[in-house]
Amino acid sequence: MNDSEFQRFTDAAAHCQMSNAAFLAYAADKAARDLNRTAAEIATEREVINELFAARRHLGRIHGLFNQVAKALNSGADAPHLDAAAEAVRNAAHRMEDAAEALLAHRDGGAAE
Repeated sequence: MNDSEFQRFTDAAAHCQMSNAAFLAYAADKAARDLNRTAAEIATEREVINELFAARRHLGRIHGLFNQVAKALNSGADAPHLDAAAEAVRNAAHRMEDAAEALLAHRDGGAAE
């Protein structure tokens, strides 16, 4: 734990009117009771960045597939669900952008805009 993390921890314990040891015990117990949430909360920045890059690769592949769809449509093929698929991809891209902005805001110590 670096100095700023220790200070944040000490301040949190004081805010809760607890000793550092009591606060740590309470926080550890709370974290152990909901492991799925705990795992999500403590995911390292590197893991989050890796997931964002993986999502970007998937969106790149989808871009290639949409190029193939455009070629097929230009050749007279029918694509009855194209609008729904395009909307789903657009939504996924927006969620990825939001996640990247939230990561950067967290990294800078602020909230996402």
